[in-house]
Amino acid sequence: VEKYLGEISKITGREYHLFSYYGAKDADRMIILMGSATDAAREAIDYLNANGQKVGMISVHLYRPFSVKHLLASVPKTVKRIAVLDRTKEPGANGEPLYLDVKDAFFDVEDRPLIVGGRYGLGSHDTTPAQIISVFNNLAMPEPKNHFTVGIVDDVTYTSLPAVEEIALGGAGMFQAKFYGLGADGTVGANKNSVKIIGDNTDKYCQAYFSYDSKKSGGFTCSHLRFGDTPIRSTYLVTTPNFVACHVQAYLHMYDVTRGLQKNGTFLLNTIFEGEELAKFMPNKVKRYFAQNNITVYTINATKIAQEIGLGNRTNTILQSAFFRITGVIPVDLAVEQMKKFIVKSYGSKGEDVVNKNYAAVDRGGEYKQFAVDPAWANLPDDAEKADNAPAFVKEVVRPINAQAGDLLPVSAFTKFGTADGSWEVGTAAYEKRGVEAFVPAWNKENCIQCNQCAYICPHAAIRPFVLTDDELAKFDGLESIEMKAPATMKGMHFVIEPSVLDCLGCGNCADICPGNPKLGKA
Repeated sequence: VEKYLGEISKITGREYHLFSYYGAKDADRMIILMGSATDAAREAIDYLNANGQKVGMISVHLYRPFSVKHLLASVPKTVKRIAVLDRTKEPGANGEPLYLDVKDAFFDVEDRPLIVGGRYGLGSHDTTPAQIISVFNNLAMPEPKNHFTVGIVDDVTYTSLPAVEEIALGGAGMFQAKFYGLGADGTVGANKNSVKIIGDNTDKYCQAYFSYDSKKSGGFTCSHLRFGDTPIRSTYLVTTPNFVACHVQAYLHMYDVTRGLQKNGTFLLNTIFEGEELAKFMPNKVKRYFAQNNITVYTINATKIAQEIGLGNRTNTILQSAFFRITGVIPVDLAVEQMKKFIVKSYGSKGEDVVNKNYAAVDRGGEYKQFAVDPAWANLPDDAEKADNAPAFVKEVVRPINAQAGDLLPVSAFTKFGTADGSWEVGTAAYEKRGVEAFVPAWNKENCIQCNQCAYICPHAAIRPFVLTDDELAKFDGLESIEMKAPATMKGMHFVIEPSVLDCLGCGNCADICPGNPKLGKA
């Protein structure tokens, strides 16, 4: 196999071995692992060696049959400590497979190095350079921890290594961006086009990852884009972006959208607010982050622009245009030209009118404004916590997961509530009130014929009909109602349609099906 790997190297120009070493020739600490995490490890090794350390790694390309001879030949003689990383957990065994094989390989070696084992990437966690750095830090300890884990906070069996702050790596010219969007708003599709535009029209290397939940529409989406002048080895989601775009203003209160944004970075917000009204709407922790990290903030009312053009809630093209204009990743004229080519390709079959509307969206993407960040915000306290009567399980587990912070939960959060076996408490959807839509329907009682079709057609059960007695109606100040028409047994009672603003996703189905043709209004 080693012989044919050499032949492959001659053809491809890429060097392969059964065990490939990377790092300092005189390394004193080393890790052994295999798979995609090796690229993240290379980034960490380059960073540590550039800062005066001497570390390295071995990437395993042929695991079975396991060649002890080739492994030992790959290890520098200067190595004193080795950490073997497995992406698996072997309950009941003395260690994970690769760790045990490496220990066995060194058993008869005189003055063999100290060998410890650890687990990474469990539960689909990303493996980042910061986690690899924590492994090397562990090896530098007087007594390195054995059978450790990285990527989780294990406060039950205490196997996890201390976390290291994420570092912006990736080489010269690396640009990283995150885009927070709403499912079916076109953000993911627009970013796929952006990557193609940059990749096809520049010499830059491009990478794109997209994460989204399982909701059919209106769910959370996050696009992770990287552009660089050198090959991109980052096999993990963007953790230290230069640019963040938040396409849903409600996300400022729901998710940590500024997490990891680099100092002197750029933030673009799609919002219906301006000036003092926007400053009042923003959470204190967001304003504080902007001020402390010298963030340049831009705003654009893409929702209003899309409605004026006739695109409904499809803000993707407007915000894509704003991204190219703000960042200057490629010349603006070239970006506009290429965006319009993709519009013809994507929407040409839908007619000239749709194409022209999207052309207008590209042109109006320049209507963003810079938002003034007050330096005094650097000292703002956290916002006062609101009264919360939710169960402890919801507050400590469900809400962090809904806020995209589930990976930060410690192990104790699951053992505390008896969910370590994968079970889950019922009824938690009642606490998922997102309120992500800028415009929701308003009931027009003058046109209502009490057909209930709006409630029937609503895919999210956000349109809710009620029949109330006089006493029940009196409990609600200002609640509009009409007299119940049928059946006779309900004569004298009151009929109410009450949209749930926090559950509505603004699809407009209720307005489309209503025989009274109500208009969608701002709630």
